[in-house]
Amino acid sequence: MEDSGFIDKLIMFGLTRQEAAIYLSLVKYGSMTGYEVAKQTGISRSNVYNALAGLSVKGAAYVIEGNASRYTAVAAEEFCDNHIRLLQETKSWLQRTLPRNNDSREGYITVEGYRHIVDKIHHMLLSAGQRVYLSAASHFIDSLAKDIAALVKKEIKVVLITEKQPGRLVDQDITLYLYDEIMQEGRENQIRLIIDSSFVLTGDVLGNEADACLYCAQRNFVTVFKEAMRNEIRLIELQTNNNLNK
Repeated sequence: MEDSGFIDKLIMFGLTRQEAAIYLSLVKYGSMTGYEVAKQTGISRSNVYNALAGLSVKGAAYVIEGNASRYTAVAAEEFCDNHIRLLQETKSWLQRTLPRNNDSREGYITVEGYRHIVDKIHHMLLSAGQRVYLSAASHFIDSLAKDIAALVKKEIKVVLITEKQPGRLVDQDITLYLYDEIMQEGRENQIRLIIDSSFVLTGDVLGNEADACLYCAQRNFVTVFKEAMRNEIRLIELQTNNNLNK
């Protein structure tokens, strides 16, 4: 991975772009003074000292005292674990103290962008308490294998509708309905998800920022959506029986 890739990932852990670039230099070249960092990175000395102070405050660098202060990078695993732990503690505090908002159950919400859609699906699966119905291409279902395995371990009913057995879920206790080539036409990128007969997410996903899905918790919509998926399962069962009887 090029330096820009590492820097983009480090920014996700709360570093500025300059801090991330300097942290990466400390990782690659070992402890350095501010002067040496400026010479190595081409960043002005004033900006280097500000960034090094920021790295120290954020737990990404240690100061080695001496005739001239040197800075050394905190190991990536330690820095990342500490940051994640702080975020988890902050999350718990926000959950306890923020006022409740029930708007998500009152309307139709559009979730835009592939990453945000996947994040929403992960959250929906993790919050499931009784049953999950998911219709999607097998490769997309495979990308959720870890979450689905966790659901099975918690003895939550998982029903999947797809075109073939997802390779990463062969040994999992799931209910699987396979549609044929005729039913598959036009739905390669379609996702339909129902959680606990209460929450629905549906849309087409191509893997880019233009993707959009509808999320809804309105009872009438969920009921209609459930019936449509139930009818699809019945159709798959009928086709399977007909094929067996031929």
